[in-house]
Amino acid sequence: MTRWLVTGAGGMLGRDLTGVLAARPGASVTAAPRAALDITDAAAVEAAVAGHDVVVNTAGWTDVDGAEADEAAAARANAGGPRLLAGACARHGAVLVHLSTDYVFPGDAGRPYPEDARCAPLNAYGRGKLAGERAVRELLPERGFVVRTAWLYGAHGRNFVATMLALAGRRETVDVVDDQVGQPTWTGALAGRLTELGEAALARRAPAGVYHGTASGQVSWYGLARAVFELSGLDPRRVRPTTSDRFPRPAPRPAYSVLGHAGWARAGMEPMPDWRAQLAAGLPAIRRAAARAAAGG
Repeated sequence: MTRWLVTGAGGMLGRDLTGVLAARPGASVTAAPRAALDITDAAAVEAAVAGHDVVVNTAGWTDVDGAEADEAAAARANAGGPRLLAGACARHGAVLVHLSTDYVFPGDAGRPYPEDARCAPLNAYGRGKLAGERAVRELLPERGFVVRTAWLYGAHGRNFVATMLALAGRRETVDVVDDQVGQPTWTGALAGRLTELGEAALARRAPAGVYHGTASGQVSWYGLARAVFELSGLDPRRVRPTTSDRFPRPAPRPAYSVLGHAGWARAGMEPMPDWRAQLAAGLPAIRRAAARAAAGG
């Protein structure tokens, strides 16, 4: 029996991950949503980690713009929390799989960022996440796994895909930026990959270090919105391209968030599927969730 602890289990990724693990033969899952575990509380983290073989940290501060206004609070969650988890995992002999972000990169590349590319965050959120990565790698050099992901969407939270579906029902046209490029990643697919990585880590098939948990391929937000419309049976011409300067935000965003996937070969795994295949697989559940929300369920 493999004992898993999922922090942030009430979030979009956390809920999909606990669902995948619950169906996994030989897995025992402790789901720890924010209300049950504050990862900035040292005593609570120590008690929670004890008795588990794999800890997957999906918790953290996710308000990118809010981090600009209160960088210290964001850093407590995104740097201090992972440091506490890594220390507890080191003492209890557990593997830690920690979720990070493409925002550790400046977004000025012309080709996919490899796992060992220079990090230079543009905003407070990225700086905190990078500090969290470094804490995990420092305290758990043999059992610490950092998985950078990006552009997440799923059935259990607010996200771009769900927003596009909602706007499609209220507006004739939607303006979406076409000058930011990335890899839309379905939380259902990422949950499966995190499970596989945790199992490979326990079996010593996967070396510790950094992995990029994003979909293959690349697309702009505009291209993604058109795909959402098209795959939903709507006219993609209702989506119109625009530029980021039309939507100013407190935190600057990387223009290029495409990550390389060579690291998976170290664990004997293929890169994750193409973004469009993931979107086609994830859309039905997102549409069902939207219909339940609209009906008040």
